[in-house]
Amino acid sequence: MFERLPLRSQTDALARDGIILARRRYNNWTVTLYTLNNAFVELWTGKEIEVVSTFKKSANAVAILEPYVADMDVQDFLN
Repeated sequence: MFERLPLRSQTDALARDGIILARRRYNNWTVTLYTLNNAFVELWTGKEIEVVSTFKKSANAVAILEPYVADMDVQDFLN
């Protein structure tokens, strides 16, 4: 359902209901990883554009999280 929403509605849903897990930089993009409705969603923010990407339910969680691990503060999850 989320994937079929217009971009504006997707970004609104992420802001309202999404939980930010991590953030990273990739080239000129800021990539924010969210969890929303038991799924992973990335918001790619560039200078003049935003792109929302979702992962299939069958995607490996470790593979999704791997690009973010270097910048994650694990202590946040332990408190």
